[in-house]
Amino acid sequence: MAESRGLLKDKAYEVLKQLILDWTFKPGTFLSERQLAIRLGMSKTPIRSALERLEHEGFVTISPQQGIVVREFSLEEIVDLFDIRVALETFVVKALSGRLSPAFRTRIEENLERQFEATQTGDVVAATRLDADFHILLCEAHGNQEILRTMLHLRDKLYRVVYRILNHDPQRIATSYDEHRAIGSAVIDGQGDLAAELIAKHLEWGKRALIAR
Repeated sequence: MAESRGLLKDKAYEVLKQLILDWTFKPGTFLSERQLAIRLGMSKTPIRSALERLEHEGFVTISPQQGIVVREFSLEEIVDLFDIRVALETFVVKALSGRLSPAFRTRIEENLERQFEATQTGDVVAATRLDADFHILLCEAHGNQEILRTMLHLRDKLYRVVYRILNHDPQRIATSYDEHRAIGSAVIDGQGDLAAELIAKHLEWGKRALIAR
């Protein structure tokens, strides 16, 4: 019974988080435990547990006055998020350049091929997921476990902000792919300074695009 409750709690968390990440539940949306329980076909208990976890991660706020509301990331949070990424990822690509293993080179090339496919179909969900995976792959290839742990912790927030950019401007899917392709090529060719410059520009564009909205 306890295991079943745990599985329901995890399922509720994953489903609700995805509804927030893909903007089905937009910032400012009021959520009801009762309505969510009906929607997911389960009791309020796992829903409540999932919402508490999402609150801890910064995706919703829960208060007696307002109830349950999907949070909008503040400008300060967005700036902090991208500043962390610039610091970590410029270091990663510079250090990684010229020493990418054949296995990781293959994985990165496969990721870029799927990104290209997303540019052809205009699939925002796939493009967003592959965008996040590309950056995680570079950190994984570098091998610093603390950097990778930090990036994995940020993954869901990264997905949400990238989805917002690509959904608002679908043309950015192709541009982002071109930038990723150039970054990957610089890393593979051992051009560390160029790779760092390219990834910094890539991330700074994203930060400016979000702040401007």
